[in-house]
Amino acid sequence: MRIGVPTELKSDEYRVGLTPAAVRELTGGGHSVIVEAGAGLGSACPDDQYSAAGASIGTVGEVWEQAELILKVKEPLREEYPQIRKGQVLFTYLHLAANRDLTLALIESGAVCIAYETVQLESGALPLLAPMSEVAGRLAPQMGAWALETHQGGRGVLMGGIPGVLPARVVVIGGGSVGSNAALIALGMHADVLVLERSVERMRELETQLNGRVTLAMSNRQQVEEAIAEADLVIGAVLIPGARAPNLVTREMLGLMNEGSVIVDVAIDQGGSFETSRPTTHSDPIFTVDGIVHYCVANMPGAVPITSTKGLVNVTLPYVERIARDGLADALRRDAALLRGVNVAHGVVTHDAVGEAHELETALPAVALGL
Repeated sequence: MRIGVPTELKSDEYRVGLTPAAVRELTGGGHSVIVEAGAGLGSACPDDQYSAAGASIGTVGEVWEQAELILKVKEPLREEYPQIRKGQVLFTYLHLAANRDLTLALIESGAVCIAYETVQLESGALPLLAPMSEVAGRLAPQMGAWALETHQGGRGVLMGGIPGVLPARVVVIGGGSVGSNAALIALGMHADVLVLERSVERMRELETQLNGRVTLAMSNRQQVEEAIAEADLVIGAVLIPGARAPNLVTREMLGLMNEGSVIVDVAIDQGGSFETSRPTTHSDPIFTVDGIVHYCVANMPGAVPITSTKGLVNVTLPYVERIARDGLADALRRDAALLRGVNVAHGVVTHDAVGEAHELETALPAVALGL
């Protein structure tokens, strides 16, 4: 199979879809790989390493024209829409429920578009989202601590406090992969941490996982209001696979918070968990609404691309190898998790949450693909 890796165009995005080590595995299996010149530089993967691994180096046009399977990290931007074509497979993070224009463009392209974030095991686990959730969760307290500094507009509170002075109060809304990793790092920074979660079973898991060092409470509107009123830092960490993030904190509720408190909205790439959130970039990451500092970078793991690229490729490569070795149709027949990842196929939306978000008709992936 012919596999293409273009440079990511999203602002401040330095991750890349394959490492040279992964290219070596693919070319060793008899597949051809073309990488856009300079695509891996931000992840410390120079062109000569790709060449040594057996890839060819080409222009962006050559990558899109030659490849049957396109591997990216983030969703295509508007300038990339015309290059996506029928007969091509696009494998990347898509987050379509928050992006109607991209959804319509992918429908029009006729391509088969598989979203990393909706590849889902029978257990409900999201294997291709997990490493980036871990990275984003671990970054969230770090970015929140930075935003709490006075010269960023924050309250001027040190996360860990000092002897005789209380530490920052951190509220994490959601106890999944992002939330548990955020809580872990916030604890490591010696903050006072509260995690709000709707599943009692998950709270029991977190109690054990975090050695009883966090406070755990049921997530409901009243509890959220009470928690944010006392918080220095609030981290939004709720995910519904493939769907738009639920709106958990309204603008009215910001009035309960202390001036200079910080919101880190990890779910911003799925629309955000705070009514006042809007996507920002690493170059311009924060803004203030009603005295509350918002950090809403839509590609948080892009801040640490060497770690993030390696973590992502570790989990995507087995699926890429499966598609390349077996062909798309057989790979999807044999792997129900990969089939669940198909969001758009041959001009049809194949994920219910995406269809619901944009009021579009949907079909089962197997039906749309003729499997």
